[in-house]
Amino acid sequence: MKVSDVITSKGSTEVFTITPDASISDLLDELGERNIGALVVSEDGSHVLGIVSERDVVRKLRGIEDPTSQRVSSIMTTDVHTCTPEDPITAMLEIMTNERIRHVPVLDEEEQLVALLSIGDAVKYRMQQLQFERDQLNQYVASAR
Repeated sequence: MKVSDVITSKGSTEVFTITPDASISDLLDELGERNIGALVVSEDGSHVLGIVSERDVVRKLRGIEDPTSQRVSSIMTTDVHTCTPEDPITAMLEIMTNERIRHVPVLDEEEQLVALLSIGDAVKYRMQQLQFERDQLNQYVASAR
């Protein structure tokens, strides 16, 4: 099982991005309007400069007198953990678990952004697998009677 399998099951490779010079207000609008938890920070929509999540907003803007005066670049995470479509799903899950992150950008061999996977995408895929396996076992047991 590969990361590409999770991407396929997700049904979309659309990745929402924001520029590093965007305002925090723009960031909040994007997260809220799209009902998502993170945006990839990119100048061109293809190269990853960073990632900014709801957690970044809460943790890095806390205590700032006028948080809306800040730019995305001031709160984004620049040490971005990524994976490729060919990586095993377990590798992606290890990254999420060990680094305590919920979103992992997927890059192709040319380091171009191809998808953004969330822990929710991974869990949904695993649940679909388990349901399929359950159905197969039930069919096998029913046919053996």
